[in-house]
Amino acid sequence: MANIKSAKKRILVAERNHDRNVAYKSKVKTAVKSVLAAASAKNQDAVKETLSKVYKLCDQGVSKGIFHKNTAARKKSRLTKAVNKLLTE
Repeated sequence: MANIKSAKKRILVAERNHDRNVAYKSKVKTAVKSVLAAASAKNQDAVKETLSKVYKLCDQGVSKGIFHKNTAARKKSRLTKAVNKLLTE
């Protein structure tokens, strides 16, 4: 355990940020699942709407420092590829 006051504060800040980051990542994963569900149901309108929501969440995650920019790009790319595969089946 830290003895210095500033170190104690940093521990509290790190825990708070960790909780926020975990919640945000969970939100992104849930949105991805909803896109895949809509794609497997062949619902084009729902796919477009939820896909743009996931893109927005990923981009916001990058700007907030939760995701690295390449991680967000990879997530978006893989999701788009999966959606196109489900819709063409």
